[in-house]
Amino acid sequence: MASLGSSRISGRSSVVEFPRIRRSSFIKSSRIGFRVFASEAQQEPDLSITVNGLHMPNPFVIGSGPPGTNYTVMKRAFDEGWGAVIAKTVSLDAAKVVNVTPRYARLRAGANGSAKGQIIGWENIELISDRPLETMLKEFKQLKEEYPDRILIASIMEEYDKAAWEELIERVEETGVDAFEINFSCPHGMPERKMGAAVGQDCVLLEEVCGWINAKATIPVWAKMTPNITDISEPARVALTSGCEGIAAINTIMSVMGINLETLRPEPCVEGYSTPGGYSSKAVHPIALGKVMRIAQMMKSEFGDKDYSLSGIGGVDRVNDRTGFIPLNRSMIEVCTGVMMHGYGVVKKLCDEMKDFMKKHNFSSIEDFRGASLPYFTTHTDLVQRQQEAIRQRKAIKQGLQSDKDWTGDGFVKETESMVSN
Repeated sequence: MASLGSSRISGRSSVVEFPRIRRSSFIKSSRIGFRVFASEAQQEPDLSITVNGLHMPNPFVIGSGPPGTNYTVMKRAFDEGWGAVIAKTVSLDAAKVVNVTPRYARLRAGANGSAKGQIIGWENIELISDRPLETMLKEFKQLKEEYPDRILIASIMEEYDKAAWEELIERVEETGVDAFEINFSCPHGMPERKMGAAVGQDCVLLEEVCGWINAKATIPVWAKMTPNITDISEPARVALTSGCEGIAAINTIMSVMGINLETLRPEPCVEGYSTPGGYSSKAVHPIALGKVMRIAQMMKSEFGDKDYSLSGIGGVDRVNDRTGFIPLNRSMIEVCTGVMMHGYGVVKKLCDEMKDFMKKHNFSSIEDFRGASLPYFTTHTDLVQRQQEAIRQRKAIKQGLQSDKDWTGDGFVKETESMVSN
């Protein structure tokens, strides 16, 4: 586990001390429970958050993928105002990573997939970074030198090899990145090499690999979960008990986008062939909420108020999506496909609309409503019992006055109606 040290974070006009994770005898602080409270006086909402000791100006984070693939685009993300950037996943030997083109396919909401319909689904068969690790490490270091007060997170993945994981962690940490997101969830290509989802779907394997990682890392570690599993809370539990500080969910959903009815070939079509890929964008949002709800329930019931983080990913491209994750106790909101569709500048709209939502409810900070919706999820059996009790109470009210002394005179007509049988 880790312990809190101190890291200086410089703003434009001041220097603030923020805790920084060091991994030895970490004591997790308690957090405010699942309460909603509103400030008495209306003020400009504060979007800043602190996650595992890392301070971010807002909860919107560039998710690992093409939007974090090199120095130029990551610099752009910081300049546009994203709360943090998670770089595209790296491994020791980029030479083994060979991408194909085309590697994306889109689903539209128009009739029969009309080219004019709104994009609601996005499939990719893209692999992790194909750039040399040395190049990516150089760019990580450059970014941290130029943006020392911004949060840069390295997404890493390796084969089932302890020495390889240890080497990768050591080399990446030397660049000064602030945290690791471990890719246990890529659904295509990498599982063939016992990487990505092949680890995230095998709790025994996951526990062993998390043990290697957490014994070596000295910065926060977040495990990114695959949705392609029956109960996502099981690997999340294993990751937390094995030393990870947080969970990120979900990665893309295994899918086949469609068949071209003119050629009868699957899409995206590469030399006449295709392979199942990862599905993202608006259509996956309800699935992502369901998966994260399950993880959040598990974390609350089994880990209580310990300071573990939960990062939300999946179909975020409008205010309802952005806000919906936080009441389920998510700490951060990662956006990847949304950036590919709308550009890096979308973060300004995200922040403005989040502030509008908070002003509407008189919330002054993200903490005011984080986790507020989680207590209202229950079992179907409990729903039946609750509804039966509500019906009994409504019938009791409709029976009206219980005795002659209850007549008031002022409400005589209503009191009479309350005792009329349908």
